[in-house]
Amino acid sequence: MKKDMAKRISIGALSIALVCIGTMVIQIPIPLGYAHLGNAVILLVSVFFGPMAGTLAGGIGSALADLLTGFVQWVPTTLLTKSVMGLVIGLFAAQKGEARMKAPRTFGASVAGIVVMVLGYFAGGAILAGSVAAGAAQIPGLTMEGVFGIVLFYAVGFLFEKAHVARIVREM
Repeated sequence: MKKDMAKRISIGALSIALVCIGTMVIQIPIPLGYAHLGNAVILLVSVFFGPMAGTLAGGIGSALADLLTGFVQWVPTTLLTKSVMGLVIGLFAAQKGEARMKAPRTFGASVAGIVVMVLGYFAGGAILAGSVAAGAAQIPGLTMEGVFGIVLFYAVGFLFEKAHVARIVREM
């Protein structure tokens, strides 16, 4: 029991750190914010380790990145949006046994998660800027960021699947 709890805490902490780092390392400016690699990490964590890990890593890791890179005004929006994103991906992709990258549910989960992200930041941007048009200005950049995240997720995800990462972690 203690070993299982220690493993969960370790995976959670590592996932949060990886999302934060993935979000901070490369930041490409888009209207009202920036595009980054963190979404691919949220997808990986959510699909391979489940909705709880995805929720925590997505929300906390992304919010920490905003806090540490000076986008403090976005922390509440990010915490909520990325938490829901990780949860949705994890729930839709959930399946017995190991994650299957070729499964339609994995692709559907990816798209659903990105849609949550785009809608969350559209709403947050509209509120922060006081303008629906300003919120809508983010949609093309966020969509491109999301598509890039899905492509990177699949590139790394197939490697994770081939290496049986989920099973190896489960057996630890």
